[in-house]
Amino acid sequence: MGRRRAKGRDVNGILLLDKPSGITSNDALQQVKRLYFARKAGHTGSLDPLASGVLPICMGEATKVSAFLLDADKRYRVRCQLGVRTATGDAEGETVETRAVDSYSRAQLESVLEQFRGSIEQIPPMYSALKHQGQRLYKLARQGVEVERQPRPVEIYALLLTAQGDDWIEIDVHCSKGTYVRTLVEDIGEKLGCGAHVCALRRTGVGPYDEAGLVTIATLEELKQSDLAEMDRLLLPIESALTQWPGVELSSDAAFYLQQGQPVLVPRAPTSGWVRLYERDHTFLGMGEILDDGRVAPRRLMKGA
Repeated sequence: MGRRRAKGRDVNGILLLDKPSGITSNDALQQVKRLYFARKAGHTGSLDPLASGVLPICMGEATKVSAFLLDADKRYRVRCQLGVRTATGDAEGETVETRAVDSYSRAQLESVLEQFRGSIEQIPPMYSALKHQGQRLYKLARQGVEVERQPRPVEIYALLLTAQGDDWIEIDVHCSKGTYVRTLVEDIGEKLGCGAHVCALRRTGVGPYDEAGLVTIATLEELKQSDLAEMDRLLLPIESALTQWPGVELSSDAAFYLQQGQPVLVPRAPTSGWVRLYERDHTFLGMGEILDDGRVAPRRLMKGA
């Protein structure tokens, strides 16, 4: 028997979804996929149910570049509740400890935050999707099981104190992939001597994308009633996710051989790393990688380019 063809439209592009708080990233993805009646779609790195904000949804051929956004740096706006530690590190977990909160000066807070800028190590939280012997940590945590986790290096590019109250602070974080904001907040709370957890979290940026042009599920539901074409116009081109890599223009001959799966020599191409591939007419072909001998090898090619 032949493979059953997946239902849905061939929709290609990237939707910058403003994920609402209170639902999982997968719930948000499935709602968008259903509204677009898209055959294929994937998101680019989970946000906790508590969190809102930038969640790029890759549809169709754009799923081939989702890993690049998964690996991209992220930006967050975080409200930290001081004096209370929870089981999950955020407001969804039960309280496990309360402590008195001192009256911190701006200078004291800045002194603590400075310790978390640059290269740091984090111990991943038990309430995370990492696996231990094939089981998700959060499933073990729900059973009351705690296992040893190895520290992981992450990069905090920027950490800014934007507001403070008697028992809370607000921070903006710009960090590398793999950073656990809940862990960062808990560690800051320990350095302050009072403990802390995340009470509100919004992702404000992923790689080249920020909050400009975010689309809500409510907007999509409204458009779905009347104008599917207008919904499609909300999609960003696939190459918009890849602006940090250099572009390489190929001759028609080179483009032909590359699309047959063959590495090609391109004059004045970069000497290493990933590159965006274009034909002379500016058609985006996909992503390539520079080989040791200087040729460009096809890696993530777009169908029908």
